[in-house]
Amino acid sequence: MNGDSVPDIVSGEFWYQGPDFRRKHRLCSLPPVGDYYDDFSTIPMDVDGDGKMDFITGGYFGASLFWRENPGVPGVQWKTHLLVETGHIETTRAWDVDGDGELEIVPNTPQGPLVVYKLVRDAQGRGTGEFRVHKLKFRGRENDAQKHGLGFGDVNGDGRGDFVLRGSWLAAPAYDPYKGEWTWYPEYEMPWWGTSIPILVADVDGDGRAELIAGNGHGYGLSWWSQTPRSDGTRQWTEHAIDPFSSQYHDLQWVDLDGDGQGELVTGKRFRSHPHHEAGVNEAYGWYIFKWTGESCAKHVVDIGPLRQGKGLGIAFAVADLTGSGKLDVVAPGKDGLAVYIHQGDGFEEVPSSKPED
Repeated sequence: MNGDSVPDIVSGEFWYQGPDFRRKHRLCSLPPVGDYYDDFSTIPMDVDGDGKMDFITGGYFGASLFWRENPGVPGVQWKTHLLVETGHIETTRAWDVDGDGELEIVPNTPQGPLVVYKLVRDAQGRGTGEFRVHKLKFRGRENDAQKHGLGFGDVNGDGRGDFVLRGSWLAAPAYDPYKGEWTWYPEYEMPWWGTSIPILVADVDGDGRAELIAGNGHGYGLSWWSQTPRSDGTRQWTEHAIDPFSSQYHDLQWVDLDGDGQGELVTGKRFRSHPHHEAGVNEAYGWYIFKWTGESCAKHVVDIGPLRQGKGLGIAFAVADLTGSGKLDVVAPGKDGLAVYIHQGDGFEEVPSSKPED
């Protein structure tokens, strides 16, 4: 954030200065909305092309996407720009939808259309502060475009990224994804109205085919779905439970944490996804690593306990090498505070005093 080549952390109203993340700088003011702050993602992107990292965010209550402009001076509040009014946003993700090596912005807006926002760049590849709006076209009912739950990845192995929805997936066209028509495959139905964002596309069992991984962000359940090709070109999907006994798996990542060349599932419980009445709200909070054993996913607990002792994960946690060790660390935000876990090789150690008091 300050140009010293040391990674910093951005979360909510503040950025936290590395390498110890104990000094924080206010970048904006976020008034609370009941039990929430209307800031449901933090996506880094140099939007205006000035060489300083800006951030894209959005929320459910404001029903809009914004980008915050980095002034390049610590202590100076950032200017917030309206990107677009979208409708209610569960959370937003960044994926390379068109395969050009640059990330596009895709919010999960339940009951709204599936829309991709692409940063307009100049001849040198620098951001201009403007975005093109691409509403995707596909064969299927319009109100099936989005529900709670959204993912992206190559489902059918053709080398193009596909979109995954709660009850179907969309195969990318062979040419321009913004002008071509996506093919709608209503081949499965995930059992939760609060399906995670993202729904992951990953080869869980090493069979060379993509599987789907999803959690229940507002109830109990975490599963993966294997695909079996049919002769007509469609697929049969079979659900396999990973953890049906824990709740509020809202955000998931598939990363190689232990360096063995195989991905692991990283996820955890979101604190008070819906205040007070969510399934399992009074049970322990924690975050976990699920490792494929060849037969199933083994659960490794990193942190667990009652509120203010165990730490869950919010709706937009981060995995990155914060120390230059070559190992991936975990940044764990949420309504239960912000915590940082440094990968020690044989486990994770929480940065002392990284959890705020309020």
